Amino acid sequence: MAVLVTGGAGFIGSHMVACLRDAGRDVVVVDDLSSGHREVVPSDVPFVPANVADRDAIASVLDQHHVDAIIHFAARIQVGESVTLPRLYWTGNVAATTQLLETALDAGVRTFILSSTAAVYGTPERVPIAESAPARPINPYGETKLAIEWMLASYARAYGLRYAALRYFNAAGADASRGLGEQHEPETHLVPLVLDAALGRREALTVFGRDYDTPDGTCIRDYIHVMDLVDAHRAALEYLERGGESGAFNLGTGVGHSVEEVIRACAAVTGRDIPVVYGPRREGDPAVLVASPRLAEERFGWRATRSSIERIAADAWEARRRPPSPRANDAGAVIRSARPQDEEKAHVR
Repeated sequence: MAVLVTGGAGFIGSHMVACLRDAGRDVVVVDDLSSGHREVVPSDVPFVPANVADRDAIASVLDQHHVDAIIHFAARIQVGESVTLPRLYWTGNVAATTQLLETALDAGVRTFILSSTAAVYGTPERVPIAESAPARPINPYGETKLAIEWMLASYARAYGLRYAALRYFNAAGADASRGLGEQHEPETHLVPLVLDAALGRREALTVFGRDYDTPDGTCIRDYIHVMDLVDAHRAALEYLERGGESGAFNLGTGVGHSVEEVIRACAAVTGRDIPVVYGPRREGDPAVLVASPRLAEERFGWRATRSSIERIAADAWEARRRPPSPRANDAGAVIRSARPQDEEKAHVR
């Protein structure tokens, strides 16, 4: 039996494929390559270039490869884009996932892991954030992920679906030994943007706000190494296969780092100065977002072990300084490019 990884040619999905193979699992990848990269999928892993909403293509994959579980990464993830183009998110996230689930249920697949997001919480009332905190997303991206979580819960009650909705905070780092790293277009995550500034690929890093109620005045976020993140998916899959209870689980470290701390860590790893300019706060950026990972620890015995900010920076640097691919969630900072019109906002995933 095999695990289907949707979006397996993307940043987290490609690391997931490696993690599952290390665990001795058979894997098949579906990715429409709208943002993924075919070259990061090993040549001996079955790969199908398709959209998850293509029911005929997905049904064929599930049948041909004897799939009994799905880990679903394929989605749109840019917060700013979701505000200006919400139709892309309701169709690309909710409608497409509905079609994927319909196909899975028809094929008898009853184990499903969703790549969800801390954006479902919106602006939290207190930190660290537990899963019991109110879900009040403040953008369409978070709304669509929460809508999928609701759908999973109703399908679990009605059809016996076993699911885990894994709410990410800020994924970072890389497994450079396998040639894996972040290759987003546009890049919106803080760590690779800081490293691009160190490499001279961007003019400067713009930090939005240095007057927050934090020790150094910049936003604090919970950063988790991508290898810890995918290991949590593997643990969640095994938990569900043992009959574990479905639900939503935070994936974080319980420890926050400010934008300034991330910049200092990257400067120390690279040995280079990071050009920085400061701008005003952005509307909707909470001062602090830190996860309580206790439920994941209790339910499926997972804990982040690689997620010191120093290791995240070092591993990301090892991957980032390679020449960029031809196709080459973090709040509080973006890169300022040589052309102001190219500037892209960062976001919390």
